[in-house]
Amino acid sequence: MSRRHPGRGRLTVAALLTALLTLPAALLAQGPAHAADYRYWSFWQQGKSGAWVYATQGPSIARPDDGDVEGFRFAVSANSGSAEKPRGAADFDAICADTPAKDGQKRVALVVDFGTPDDAPGGEQPPKRRTACARVDSDGTTADALAAVAKPLRYNSSALLCAISGYPEQGCGEQVSGKESGGKGDKADGTASAKDGDGDGGPSVGLLAGVAAIVALGAAAVWQARRRRG
Repeated sequence: MSRRHPGRGRLTVAALLTALLTLPAALLAQGPAHAADYRYWSFWQQGKSGAWVYATQGPSIARPDDGDVEGFRFAVSANSGSAEKPRGAADFDAICADTPAKDGQKRVALVVDFGTPDDAPGGEQPPKRRTACARVDSDGTTADALAAVAKPLRYNSSALLCAISGYPEQGCGEQVSGKESGGKGDKADGTASAKDGDGDGGPSVGLLAGVAAIVALGAAAVWQARRRRG
């Protein structure tokens, strides 16, 4: 018959209580992880359904067909999955109504959305959203179409589009801190709104669940030790 060791039970409870007090503090000290945000021009193409689709090619490579609608949006985002789409209606017939077809050339409807003041670099104000119908050679790229209606354009040494119609005056795809970006997006009408899933910097649901599990474990250990002593 084995003998009980009250001292060992007290040591186990003490160890669990130590973990109970120190592990949540260590988890809280780590804080939530945030993806880096960048301020840049994103490039979009309108699908057959009329919905905007993030372009898989750059404007200097993409070659739209006559009748296509393409858009650009300046905003702060982490990646293509969270990028803001151009706002407002975008209909080829409406945008290119006053630009007749011409042999050997094609017409491309462009939407240029300069974004919101929240996304603007410090000291700059975004121009109003505009549309234009570009007529370029039949083998022209989207960059050719944009250059025909929205100069001056600015590119960096890696051929990244930095500015359309001179906006912004400086910067090119730079990383933006959380304070600058503010974690805000905007609705279709251009008004600011908080993005779904943005927090206030507090502990996450997963972290709180882990702390609760540790509390439950510690309580069970105390109850078990008392039962053995009884």
